[in-house]
Amino acid sequence: MIDAATQVFAVMGNPVNHSLSPVMFNQAFAETGSNGVYVAFQVTAIGDGVSAMRSLGIKGASITIPHKVSILDFLDELDPIAKRIGAVNTVINHEGCLKGYNSDCLGAVRALEEITRLEGKRVAIIGAGGAARAIGSGVKSRRSELTIINRTVSNGEKLAAALEANFIPISELRSLPFDILIHTASVGMTPHIHQSPVPDALLTPDILVMDIVYAPLKTRLLKDAENAGCQTINGLAMFIHQAAFQFELWTQSPAPIAVMKQSLIDALNNPRKNHS
Repeated sequence: MIDAATQVFAVMGNPVNHSLSPVMFNQAFAETGSNGVYVAFQVTAIGDGVSAMRSLGIKGASITIPHKVSILDFLDELDPIAKRIGAVNTVINHEGCLKGYNSDCLGAVRALEEITRLEGKRVAIIGAGGAARAIGSGVKSRRSELTIINRTVSNGEKLAAALEANFIPISELRSLPFDILIHTASVGMTPHIHQSPVPDALLTPDILVMDIVYAPLKTRLLKDAENAGCQTINGLAMFIHQAAFQFELWTQSPAPIAVMKQSLIDALNNPRKNHS
């Protein structure tokens, strides 16, 4: 029950109308008896969002597209992992001091290692934003050979240099000589569910394809990959792992992972009820 002592948490991004984070976190608060509420804020200028956290006493926030890198300029402190990665997807408010963390790295690596070993694998990441930076850092820490694929050459080359990885412009993609393909951009996300970043003709059965988009749960890329005989990982596994980290950071309580996962599955199965 919301009262004067209720702590406020939020997701900040643009767009956020597709986000199921409020469904998941509010169910987690209810399950654990935590006096918290989680809401979605569409934020165009992340500096304004950070100012709102300070002035309104918002306890914690999830940071999503397109603010995971630009928010670094507005925080007071960075966790060592977030500092190394150069991207933040989680913020906690310690009595007005805002500290940034990154749980994307942990979430992605755990999701992948549930299926396969990463050491020695040829991994390609599509995208050059904050999620790509975090996942690429995690992949490199497992001694994988990494290639960045991106539409904007300058951004892709910059990230590849930072991660000591190879780079291919997506316009020059003629084959996929990789063991694992990870899509980190917003292509295929609701409402643009019929789009895919990769021509289906390039997909071959020996590739493991992961899409971090979770709405829809089965993107056009994953459908094409399944039709090509690829093993696939949807965005749910990574999302749950990184969200559990956030919940435990904010509440100092164990995350009710099974409840959080089920709330997402229920929401995805009832889109008109939960995407409003």
